[in-house]
Amino acid sequence: MSTKRRKLNELKRHEAGRVCGFASHNDAMVIKLREIGFAEGDEVEVLGRGLIGGTPISVRLNQTVIALRIPEAGLVEVDLTP
Repeated sequence: MSTKRRKLNELKRHEAGRVCGFASHNDAMVIKLREIGFAEGDEVEVLGRGLIGGTPISVRLNQTVIALRIPEAGLVEVDLTP
C-alpha cells in the first residue's frame, strides 16, 4: 500500500489521512498544535474552508471539530492512503 504525504492545508474538502508529523522548527507552534490534540497517528479530515481567503480550515481530528488558520494547518503533515 502506497501513501502520499501532504500538508493539512493542501488537502481538499473531505480528504482524510493520518497525522505523521510536523513541518516546523517553531517549537512553540508545534506545542500549541499538540495541546489542541494533534499527534502522530491521529485521523484527520478537512470538512470545509471559510468563504473569504479559504480561512479558517475546519477539520475533524478524531471525533473533534477544530478550526485552524492556513499557516497552522500548513505545519501538520498528513499521510493519505488510497
